[in-house]
Amino acid sequence: MEDKNTIITNRLKIYAASKEQMEAFIAAQSVDALKAAYTEMLEGALTHPDEWEWYAIWMIEMKDGTHIGELCFKGVNADGSSEIGYGIAEDYQNCGYATEAVTAVASWALRQNTVNCITAEVDRDNIPSVRVLEKSGFDPTGIIGEEGPMYRKVR
Repeated sequence: MEDKNTIITNRLKIYAASKEQMEAFIAAQSVDALKAAYTEMLEGALTHPDEWEWYAIWMIEMKDGTHIGELCFKGVNADGSSEIGYGIAEDYQNCGYATEAVTAVASWALRQNTVNCITAEVDRDNIPSVRVLEKSGFDPTGIIGEEGPMYRKVR
């Protein structure tokens, strides 16, 4: 790990984007739903600057700087839980990058004093994403959320 908001794995560099990086990333989006979601993340980060990493877009890059995906948290709840979301560009899927990123970032999150549980919600038909969660140490909770089954990883 380089600093508080950068995580280095065997193949990846994962970091919480700065305001300027987030603005440029949002401007480059062509999908309205993604642009809206990333804009909401930036607004959350700006509203909670002392908790930037819990609202920012986390960039997932190969060590050579190639951008291959993003992940995010949705703040930290009063009960010490934080929901994670993630995505890997199609050309880089099925290579273990999502599992590597989610495992590393969830482990980082669970080492923070304010967090005791990481949750994720996944469409039940998104089998690759379910596998990422399972391989990253998340367990099904038995609860069905708005997007599908919920999973969690605890300290």
